[in-house]
This record gives sequence, structure tokens and C-alpha cells, in this order.
Amino acid sequence: MKTILGLSIILLLNLNCRAQEQLLTTAEKTDYASTSTYADVIEFTSVLLQEYPEIRWESMAVTVAGREVPLFILADPMPASPEDLENDDRIVVYFQANIHAGEVEGKEATQMLMRDLLQEHPKDVFDNIVLLVCPIFNADGNEKISKENRTNQNGPVNGVGVRYNGQNLDLNRDAMKLETPEVQGLVTQVFNRWDPALSVDCHTTNGSYHEEPVTFTWMMNPNGDRNLINYMRDKFSPAVHRILWDNYNVENVFYGEFIDRLNLENGWISYASEPRYIVNYAGVRNRFALLNENYVYADFKTRVNGCYYLLWSILDYTKTHKNEMKQALDNADSAMIHKFDNKNTIDSFAIEYKGVTTPEKITIKAFEADTIPGAKGYWRYKKSDRKRTVTVDYIADYIPTKNVTLPFAYLLTIKDKELIRNLKMHGIQTDMLEDSLNCEVEQFEIETLTPSSRLNQGHYTEKVAGSFKNIKKTFPPGTLVIKTSQELGNLAAYLLEPQADDGLLVWNYFDKYLAPQWGGGFYPYPVYKLHKISEIDTKPFKQQ
Repeated sequence: MKTILGLSIILLLNLNCRAQEQLLTTAEKTDYASTSTYADVIEFTSVLLQEYPEIRWESMAVTVAGREVPLFILADPMPASPEDLENDDRIVVYFQANIHAGEVEGKEATQMLMRDLLQEHPKDVFDNIVLLVCPIFNADGNEKISKENRTNQNGPVNGVGVRYNGQNLDLNRDAMKLETPEVQGLVTQVFNRWDPALSVDCHTTNGSYHEEPVTFTWMMNPNGDRNLINYMRDKFSPAVHRILWDNYNVENVFYGEFIDRLNLENGWISYASEPRYIVNYAGVRNRFALLNENYVYADFKTRVNGCYYLLWSILDYTKTHKNEMKQALDNADSAMIHKFDNKNTIDSFAIEYKGVTTPEKITIKAFEADTIPGAKGYWRYKKSDRKRTVTVDYIADYIPTKNVTLPFAYLLTIKDKELIRNLKMHGIQTDMLEDSLNCEVEQFEIETLTPSSRLNQGHYTEKVAGSFKNIKKTFPPGTLVIKTSQELGNLAAYLLEPQADDGLLVWNYFDKYLAPQWGGGFYPYPVYKLHKISEIDTKPFKQQ
């Protein structure tokens, strides 16, 4: 398919005179009545690209409709490639907006931020940070702007785009299954290639009623490095909260919803902890990540400016704490790589977990809610005029309730092209046996396999029950070996553990290998867990 080129010659020919004018986003030019179209974003950023050597464009992906998803690199000096940063003291930060194209303030705020960074050129930012920005991640959904979308949202009055992409899929549910070109591009071209230390994903809320226009929270899946989660919870996020409030006069609170909107004292919860969500996915990769949710009932201008100053606050903190952040990531990587240096090491993976309260309570400037007579479900509430400030428990720590032993390696006995392609896109390192291997392994025997009752992102997702059994098995040459002693070992385990709540079994990657055509019962799950390092550490491998 012919792409819709982001940097068309036609646009560039019209930019010389406009570059001399004050450069404004669509939101700014329309007094926040409208949000940017794809063409608006490309035209705005084309001016920046023409005027400033400190910004460069890369194509992250091409959508199913043929639109390039832009990735902008802001740096001084500008690296020619990520390899140039190997001995660079700067830290890489990634800002992403418009993953849901009805939630648009991040799209406007990131454009404003790029412009102001380039025009003002703050030395302390450029000396310490290489900034990656994608202002319009869901380019196809953005072009379906209508006043009929997100009618509960307070502006812009001229409409917004839609949640889903050109495949009718939610990009913020695709991080594990990788079925969309946008998220495939994010993983391969941003996470694998640039390896940002910190990623920020911008959204708009749909939930509880409060005064604060900006909310945010951190990655929280318990299969990520606990030290990184605690750093974001105890140091980074409280500091950014104070910077945003004290330096930029923007009220803000950690993201969540009231557990019971009619009984606020029951607590405030951040409930989305699976790695299908981009922020938690980054956490399982042992990287810092922040979810920004701007308050849907604040007016559009307030939301845009609140998001803009949140991004500044993140840069303010990161530029002065980059060394300790980079050291924390190095420690997490080293712990994964050297996990089995002691051959007696036993590690675990959480297949079930629950939310518990964080060490500190949270204060919210709330509005009480009333019920709407006759209404049912999520939208049965309405905001009252009764203000009430509450200090309550914040349920945002997720802890394991059921673990399985993490193996030294997984042995994959099927050569499924789509499954192997998924692992490679994630950046998982795989080896291949050159000789046969006879060893003791754990085999997962399926007892029940239950599909969901309704479609979820085009899938009848699977829920499996069963148990592991120790067996002796001979694996032929060509068997794939996925060791967990690699930087992405936690992610590899999440993808391959049969009982993981968001793994590839859940998303139907293994369906055709699990049951015979006739009769009852199930085949063994075709991924085996090898625990004894001595069984394999002298075997020759062919790297994949």
C-alpha cells in the first residue's frame, strides 16, 4: 500500500512564510475548540524539522490505512542512531500521546512541548535527556473526528477521534499479542531500538469525580522488578506530584477511581495491572513507565495545559535524577542476566496477584456522586455540586498470591511462525539446539481449557487449568531454547507460562496445538520448563 507520507514536498513548499509566524497548534489557534488532524500534526512538526537541527523524524510504523506513525527525536547533539548513545551520559525518555484518539490533550501538549523545547533550548534538558515523542500514535483513529465521539467529555466542541485503530482494535490492549502495526512499531522501533529508560503514555479518564485536572500513576505488574516499581511509587511520582503543583500550579493526584462512588472512604484504586497495557508492559521489561490520565470533566484547555506541565515536571525530575535512574535500571538488568549464576537459585513468577494499599494514603478533592434513577451499569452516576476532600487508602501495589517456579529455560517444541515472530518482535533472545537433548523437565498437563463467552479484541481468550508433571524427555535438534537469564527474561516468562494471565496461551497462539481433532482430552502444552542448568550448560546452541 502506498503510504501517506508524513513529510510531503507540498507541505514543505508552504512552510517558509509560516515559519516566520507564531507557530501554534490547532488547539491553540482555535481557542481550544478543535484538536489536530493528522495533516495538522504533520504540518506543525514539519515547521520544526525545517527550522531546528535538534529534531529529527523517524517512521515508527505504517498504519493499515497507509499513514506513517511519526517518532521525533529531540537531542543536542543529535545521535545518528541509538548506537551513538552507548557511551553517552544522557538518559532516553519517550512521550506517547493519542493511543486512544478520543483522548487528545496529550497530542496537543506534546506538540507544544516540542516547539517550546526547540525555541527555548533549555540547556539542562538537552544536556541530560534525549527525548523521543510520538504525538499521534493512533493516526487512523484520529481521522474519525466527530462531535458524536466521547460525548461525556468536556471538549473540544468540534469533536475528537475514536478509541480503536484501523483494525478496530484497542492499541492499549495489544502489547503482548502484537497484532497491530502501531504497537509492533512501538516495540521494535522504540522499546527494542532506543530502549527508553522512562516511557509516558497520555490518556483521558472516564471515572470518578474530583477537582484535580491531572492524574498519573506508575507501572505496577508484580512480575516487573520490584525495586523499580518502588522507586516510581516512593520517589519519582511523589516528587513529580510536588513539582507539578508547586512549580506549575497544577492540581494533581495519583490516578485511580473510587471503589464505591457513593462511599468514598472505601478507597481509591488503580485497577489495570496486566502487561497488555503499554505502561505495565514497559514495567515487565524492567523499565520505568508512567500512565497519564487527564480528567475528562475538566475543560479542554485546562486538560491540555495540565498535561503539558506534567510533561515538563517529568523532564524536571529526570534531568536531575538521571544517574540514579540509570543505575537502578542497570541493577535490574544485571539481576536478570546473572539470575542463575548461583546454580542453586530458585526464583518465582506470579500467575495470580491482588491489589493492596500503598504505604501512603492519598488525598483527593472529590465531588460526591448521585445515582441516576433508572440507569444501570457504569453510567448510573452523575456528579453533584457537593465537594468533599478525603484521605483514603490507595490500592496500587500488586503482590503475588500464587507463584510458579521460574525455570532456567523454556524449551519450545513447535515451530509456529507466528509464535516465533511474536517472540522476536518482543526482542526475546532465543537459541536452537544443535544436538538432541535428553533431560528432566516440567510438562504442563491441561485439565480444562475455557474460552471467554464473548469476543475480546477479536479473540475468545483462553483460561487454562492444569498441573505440572516432572518427566524425562528427549528434545530433537532444532528445539528452541528461551533462557530466562536475559534482560527480558520476565517478559519471556509472561509470554510462555501456561497459567500467566496475559500470555500467548490466553491470546490463542497455542490453540491448534492443544487438542486432538477427535476424542477428548488435551495434548501437553508444547513449552517445557527446564530447571537443572547442568542439563544444558554444555550443549552447543545456534543463536536465532
